[in-house]
Amino acid sequence: MKIVSIEEAASKIISGQRLFLQGAAMTPNTLVNGICDRYEELKDVEVISLHTEGPVNYALNPYRHSFKINCCFVGGNVRAAVNTNQGDYIPIFLSEIHLLFKNNILPLDVALIQVSPPDRHGFCSLGVSVDITLAALKYAKTVIAQVNPQVPRTHGDGIIHKDRIDFAIEVDEPIHEQNNGHISEAEGRIGQHIANLIEDGATLQMGIGSIPNAVLANLEGHQRLGIHTEMFSDGIIPLVKAGVITGENKKIKPGKIVSCFASGSRKLYDFLDDNPSVHFKEAAYTNHTGLIMMNPKVTAINSAIEIDLTGQVCADTIGTRQFSGVGGQMDFIRAASLSKGGKPIIAFASATHKGISKITPLLKEGAGVTTTRAHVHYVVTENGVINLYGKNLYERAKALISIAHPDHQENLDKAAFERFGRS
Repeated sequence: MKIVSIEEAASKIISGQRLFLQGAAMTPNTLVNGICDRYEELKDVEVISLHTEGPVNYALNPYRHSFKINCCFVGGNVRAAVNTNQGDYIPIFLSEIHLLFKNNILPLDVALIQVSPPDRHGFCSLGVSVDITLAALKYAKTVIAQVNPQVPRTHGDGIIHKDRIDFAIEVDEPIHEQNNGHISEAEGRIGQHIANLIEDGATLQMGIGSIPNAVLANLEGHQRLGIHTEMFSDGIIPLVKAGVITGENKKIKPGKIVSCFASGSRKLYDFLDDNPSVHFKEAAYTNHTGLIMMNPKVTAINSAIEIDLTGQVCADTIGTRQFSGVGGQMDFIRAASLSKGGKPIIAFASATHKGISKITPLLKEGAGVTTTRAHVHYVVTENGVINLYGKNLYERAKALISIAHPDHQENLDKAAFERFGRS
């Protein structure tokens, strides 16, 4: 690892290269924005990433004319660019993204990462974002890092020797934090409904946001819960400290919280620093359906933008507009359905903040189906819980209408009658 200035590190990028960018809380913005400062010298530089945090200049004027964005997941900072001719989105399961690098479908020239300083043995930590970064490091021709003492040193597979890094800049700045959002009344009721579905000894997968936080806030009376997930946030900390999350019943890494990335407050990052009870693995492991399903009572909690009356879930587009990505939803929904005692759950408030029903006769024109109707089992809104597994199309429609917002149930009933000829 050669320590260089930001100018020298940025000079290693040339036109026409494909760059991988580590994401989430670990997004190396100082390094990336230093490269963007060379925009007048560069053209056709492709950026591959998952969700990133912070301002990314390559998506903005005047830098954007030198860069093109090719996302495997879309965050708010690149959403506008991805929905124009400056960028695009690759629909792919999180569990399979590493194969794009391994099989030379997307050969990588440079991997841009953020790490902790090396320890006395020369090893650096990838912090709280291992996900597809390990695969990128394995196959990229050049690795450039920003070395930051504020990166938590996490346990698991995200440990790399300094010799694997070609060039590095030094920074000392906080990694990105996410604040816990306000839990609405509807989300609070959803959290209670889901908590009632979770059995003692279950293995949980959930993400970040108000609904996962509402679920976790209702689990104080549970016992022997485990975590095998793609990501998590602050909500697990009190449950670990209270002895609710122990992982003792898990078959895959019993006693360990398993994830490929985390995003939350400084309190979370302090909890993760040098914590051997949390193992960060690459997404090819955490999201491997065959591994997940070996755990008992896998309870996978995922969300939806909309769901039609047959149970088709759209979770990543708003009509033709790409909003987020397929991510790991299908990896875990399928694994939960195959786990002994497992429960795949789709949860959402029944209406948007503008009062539009999320349960619809048809998905919007151009919407992507993230999870098929054959994979959907439990659906939860603030109005109740249904299980679509084994139900025919008409039965599914009636069940979904029963948990729709009361303001929309009459119109949904009419749509069901027009489709099925019965009420």
